[in-house]
Amino acid sequence: MICAYSPHNLLYSNKGRVQIAAIMDIDVKKLKVNELKEELQRHNCDLHFKVSRNRYSGYPLTIEGFAYLWAGARASHGVTKGRVCYEMKINEEISVKHLPSNEPDPHVVRVGWSLNHCSTQLGEEPFSFGYGGTGKKSSDCKFADYGERFGENDVIGCYIDFESGDEVEMSYSKNGVSLGVAFRTTKEALAGRALFPHVLVKNCAVEFNFGQKEPYFPPPEGYTYIDKINLEDKIRGTKGPDSKAECEILLMVGLPACGKTTWAMKHAEAYPEKKYNVLGTNAIMDKMKVILNELFWSLGYSDRLIEIAARKRRNYILDQTNVYGSARRRKMRPFEGFQRKAIVICPTDEDLKERTLKQTNEQGKDVPDHAVLEMKESLG
Repeated sequence: MICAYSPHNLLYSNKGRVQIAAIMDIDVKKLKVNELKEELQRHNCDLHFKVSRNRYSGYPLTIEGFAYLWAGARASHGVTKGRVCYEMKINEEISVKHLPSNEPDPHVVRVGWSLNHCSTQLGEEPFSFGYGGTGKKSSDCKFADYGERFGENDVIGCYIDFESGDEVEMSYSKNGVSLGVAFRTTKEALAGRALFPHVLVKNCAVEFNFGQKEPYFPPPEGYTYIDKINLEDKIRGTKGPDSKAECEILLMVGLPACGKTTWAMKHAEAYPEKKYNVLGTNAIMDKMKVILNELFWSLGYSDRLIEIAARKRRNYILDQTNVYGSARRRKMRPFEGFQRKAIVICPTDEDLKERTLKQTNEQGKDVPDHAVLEMKESLG
C-alpha cells in the first residue's frame, strides 16, 4: 500500500558479544509472560540489546561497528508512590579490541528511572534520570558530577522516594555505600505518571535484582524492591503486539531532504502507545555519539538491523530514501505478515530546494544533482 503526502499537507506541519543469529528473540509463542513480576521488556529495548531468557539480564550486540552504539532497556512496571528500589550489577565489560585505542570510555553503563514514553537514551530528555559509570548524572541532556566511577562487578542500588512531601527524590548507592540524592522532581510535574527502572549500556553485560532474589546489599530502611510491590500499586508499561498481524512497518519513500525524518519522528511522537522503532541514520547517530553515520550504513549495518527487526514483534518506521523499487521489495520481504505500508513524501520543487539548502547548511550533507535526478526518475 502506498500513501502519498506532500510536506505542506502532511499529518504534521514541518514547523510545528554474539553473532546476529544469537540476538534474535526465541519463539515467544512458547512462552507465557508472568504479568505479576518485574522484568526487562523485549519490545521496550533497543534492537541490538539482547534480553536474557529469564528477563533479568541483558547485553548489547558488540561486533564490528555495533560496539560504538549505546543500547537501552526499560522494565515492565513503574511506580507512582512509596519508597521503591532495585539493584543493577555489571557482570562483564565485553571485549571490544576492534575499537580504536583512543575510543573514550568503551565500557559504560547508565542506570536510573524514566517515563514509559521516553526513548531508550536514558538521561537525555525530560523525566529521564540516569547515573553513569563515568561519575556523572544526567537528565534532559544536562550532565553534572555525581557519586564516583563504577564498572565491572560493581553493584548500583537505585532508590526512588515518593514520600518526601511534594517532591520525588532519586538516589543511588555503590556496593552498599550511599551516594546521596541525585535528582529531585515534583509530583505536580510528573502529573501521576509512573517512573520505570531503566538501563543504558555500552559494551557491558548487566543483571538486575528487582527483588526476585536475595539483595546484593541490604536496602535502606523503608525501601521495598519493586518486584515485591503489590501489582495494584504498580503501573504496567506499554505491552508489545501479540502477533505479527498487529505489527506495522512504515517504509518512508522520498528524495533526500524532502521531509521523511520530520514526518517519521512526529508520527512516532503522536502515537507513543505504538512504540515505533525508527530505523535511520539520525536515529542511529543518537546512539553512537561519534561521526560514523555514513560509514555505519554504507558497511551494511542497516540491513543487519532490518534482519534483526523482522524477527521481533514491534512497530517500525524505516527512515531512508527507498526510492528504488528493488530496494523496497528487498527490505519489505522479511516483514511478511506485518502490516506493510509505504509513506511517500512529495514536496514541491521549490520546497525541496529550500529544505535541501537548509540540510546542507546544518548537517553538511550535499547530494550531487545527478544522483537526485536519478532518484526522481526512479520515483517517476
